[in-house]
Amino acid sequence: MNMPARFIDIHIIQSVPFANLNRDDTNSVKTVQYGNVLRTRVSSQSWKRAVRSVFEDRIGQAALRTRRIGERVTRLLEDRGWPLDLAQRAGAHTAAASSIKFELAKDPKEPKQALANKVLTNAMVYVPETAVAALADLAEEHRDALETAKDIKKPADKSILPADKVEAVLRTRNGVINVFGRMLAEVDNAGVDGAVQVAHALTTHETDVELDYFSAVDDVTATWNDQSGSGHMGHTEFSAGTFYRYATIDLRDLAHNIGDNPDELRELTAAFLSAFTLSLPQAKKNATAPHTIPDLAHISVRTDRPLSYAAAFESPVTAAGQGGYAGPSRTTLSDYADAANRLLGTSGILHAGWAGIDAKDLDGLGTRHTGFDALIDTALTKALTAQPVGGAA
Repeated sequence: MNMPARFIDIHIIQSVPFANLNRDDTNSVKTVQYGNVLRTRVSSQSWKRAVRSVFEDRIGQAALRTRRIGERVTRLLEDRGWPLDLAQRAGAHTAAASSIKFELAKDPKEPKQALANKVLTNAMVYVPETAVAALADLAEEHRDALETAKDIKKPADKSILPADKVEAVLRTRNGVINVFGRMLAEVDNAGVDGAVQVAHALTTHETDVELDYFSAVDDVTATWNDQSGSGHMGHTEFSAGTFYRYATIDLRDLAHNIGDNPDELRELTAAFLSAFTLSLPQAKKNATAPHTIPDLAHISVRTDRPLSYAAAFESPVTAAGQGGYAGPSRTTLSDYADAANRLLGTSGILHAGWAGIDAKDLDGLGTRHTGFDALIDTALTKALTAQPVGGAA
């Protein structure tokens, strides 16, 4: 597939109020020291999962990452009318058929006791959602053999299902996997190099983590007025700030993954850029409802290499005279982009544009667009059909 562009970079400035979008193992806000100050951080894995959820809705396809693929097959076979014991055996034989090692789940009542036909793969498989039906269809083809097969009772047991056909299903992929990639070393030729790279989001300025003390009222106690105090007390961590987010999509890698299909290339790229712009991790959403949109989105179409502008914020942004970090962050991003382009030259830039709520122009970010949809559509047109012109347009 012949195209002028190689990379599409997307840069986001987004203010998030009191929230904890991404917690660590102690339920604490994730942070990073950068520029000798503490910043709030949201991991790329967390935001990428949020992006993938929106992306799947955009393209009408879903992917499944799980160790319990056998149980999914079992439930589908039950829905098709199979008796439970046979459906469980079929699911276990499905999970045991590939070259992925497996173990048996433990009985919650007897932790030392393994449950026959409750098979967990040691590695998570990552397949299109439609793969579950394909595996169930394979079990249907071998139902007679499964009815007389032995149960899977230990990791050394062998499946009666054909490994080559099971692994062929595990190698299948859809738009989600073609964009985000897949790591599955246990199955030959199942790996897919992802076409997108997503950075950890971090605040453009120094932040403090705040402890929020809370109590829960016992309604009966309060109604009866029989004692003071609460039914429960606790605390949790939150922070607030203006984030810089960055991702890049390698059009050449995506084209390699999907084959010669310009329409699909455009559809998947547009869906990713839109999903990255509008997604938000969902941690603590019921307690904080931090559903903001970006203050600014900047897209650069490049022929040379990806370029993050995170270094623009190595020196933390200081609040404007009237308060607030969003305005100074937008200006800092524009100034850094202008300086970086002067340093590198603009021969590698096919197009640069932005959309945002700022009333003033941000010349370092290229052409202003009225909204995110127009920004993305123009960038894709330039990326997939334009010819290099030696500068941003």
